[in-house]
Amino acid sequence: MHRLIGTLVAFVAAWAISSASAAAAVPRFDHVVILMLENHSQESVIGNAAAPHISALAKKYAYAAQYYGVTHPSLPNYIAITSGNNWYSNSDDPMQRFDHVNIVDQLEAAHLSWTAYMESMPYSGFMGAYYPTDPNKALYVARHNPFVLFDDIRTNLARLKHDVPLTRLSSDLAKGELARYVWISPNVCRDMHGQPDDDCPYSDDMKLRVDGDAFVGQWVAKIMASRAWTKNSVIFVMTDETDYNGNKATGGWLNADACCDSPFVPPAASFFPAGGQYGGGLSPFVAIGDPVKRGFAGRIPYNHYSVLRTIEESWHLPLLGMATDTINVKALDDLFR
Repeated sequence: MHRLIGTLVAFVAAWAISSASAAAAVPRFDHVVILMLENHSQESVIGNAAAPHISALAKKYAYAAQYYGVTHPSLPNYIAITSGNNWYSNSDDPMQRFDHVNIVDQLEAAHLSWTAYMESMPYSGFMGAYYPTDPNKALYVARHNPFVLFDDIRTNLARLKHDVPLTRLSSDLAKGELARYVWISPNVCRDMHGQPDDDCPYSDDMKLRVDGDAFVGQWVAKIMASRAWTKNSVIFVMTDETDYNGNKATGGWLNADACCDSPFVPPAASFFPAGGQYGGGLSPFVAIGDPVKRGFAGRIPYNHYSVLRTIEESWHLPLLGMATDTINVKALDDLFR
């Protein structure tokens, strides 16, 4: 009996040490900044001459070499990274609304500050789907702003005050102010997406990548040089999904490669006739900051659910949606020192 008790004590102690080590793998972040770009594969960005700033950051810090969008098209990826599910959406319709627990609910319950910065949004809490209002000329699009798609944010004036034009970020940094959770969406000419019309046409993909890369270089440098930046802070730079190339087999996208609880689509769906797991494809993801390993390429499969889980683990928040699947959705543990 004594031997059995001793064995059990040793087992429990070993389990506790193992659990503590696993929990400690995600640092306690001071700030998390998410900078979301659009519609480009890992191959078209990391190491590509059109994206020297992002490539240099990937080389200096850490990038996830097996990082995937959750699904296609854009909007459900934005919902997935902020609520842990795409909620059966495979549509970019900006009139969609989502009545689900989200990261803002978690942050506010834990008294953690948040601000979402939207380039070309005309004013805080703007409710329009596009600005300017012509979809073909719009620079700001609501489908790239997940916070105005959740019912319990868009109907709450106090919360909408945290959803602001990007112009606010410079003044906030100058004052040494940065929320714990920060989201940045460039406009469609600077997030690598482009427009149908001539401001930044889809056809000039080289310029789209160059301009998006310059946006990243500008703002990463500005944030990290500010008084608000601290050594336990991180910036995550990513795209929502892989390239759009008109491939009819996958709804127009380069591929539907997936991991980590991406949705399954039944056969004969118009956008994915073969059916099966409908992922967002292999996409660039770079982690930047003092807690991040240097010159590291991670090989563990991740997607946007992994980002959500990483933030939740860091700040001891409840896991949402697919982030609760600790078998298939891993936190970004291996990217940190």
